[in-house]
Amino acid sequence: MNWIKDPLTLKKIQRFRSIKRGYFSFLLLIFLIGLSLVSELLINNRALLVRYNGSTYFPTYGAIIPGTTFGLDYEHETDYRDLQKKFAGEKEGNFVLMPVVPYSPNESDYVKESFPPYAPSAKHFLGTDSSGRDILARLFYGFRIAIFFSMLLLVISYAIGITVGCMMGYLGGRFDLIAQRVIEIWSNIPTLYLIIIVASVIPPSFTVLLVIMIFFYWVSMTWYMRTATYKEKTREYILAAKALGAGHGRIIFSHIIPNTISIIVTFMPFTVASGITALTALDYLGF
Repeated sequence: MNWIKDPLTLKKIQRFRSIKRGYFSFLLLIFLIGLSLVSELLINNRALLVRYNGSTYFPTYGAIIPGTTFGLDYEHETDYRDLQKKFAGEKEGNFVLMPVVPYSPNESDYVKESFPPYAPSAKHFLGTDSSGRDILARLFYGFRIAIFFSMLLLVISYAIGITVGCMMGYLGGRFDLIAQRVIEIWSNIPTLYLIIIVASVIPPSFTVLLVIMIFFYWVSMTWYMRTATYKEKTREYILAAKALGAGHGRIIFSHIIPNTISIIVTFMPFTVASGITALTALDYLGF
């Protein structure tokens, strides 16, 4: 990883930081991703903390706590919003600390003599959908699912595509020709139909969709890396590395890939956006 400390790399990072719009957008994205990791502490129908008869409970990340634990007359999971109101009325020193948005993304909240969707209010900051579910909660958790799906898709598909593409460009010859024909055949398989077929056999899930998408997303990166590797392998620093006895793996991963990082970084946002779009489209189709 010495290329990270390379003066040329540091110069590229400095140039990126000078582009204020892109740099602050990147920081905002990192902030939102970090915030999504603690979604349960901000948006959740479970209490952050419950103080009851001298005992302290932390239900957010723990097991389900039945209502009888807090003196309620039911065995199922505690309704912490109602418990908060109950403790506030009793004034016995017990209390419930709820998240900023005390609703889960799949929970419906209905109002008597009224039908959803409900307009934005102090109760639901962005209102509810037609099923009475809090829109802000659904946006927040939906963002987390979409961004991590796309990030996993990006990392795994790029790892495969970059490796195969570099090998095609570096080794050339018969390996390059065979790999090109395989990729051409593979890229012409209709992705949507394959997903429909697989979904009819295996219940669709996050993992199943991710695996299917990876099977196809790695292909596009191979062509760019193949072209870049053909160009880089004729440069003097590669010839010097070969003269010093560096192996193929070291040349590809320690020299060629770091020097083609600009290509990889350029396509990363488009791959993330494409992954989110694909996930959204499949969701509309019922997957």
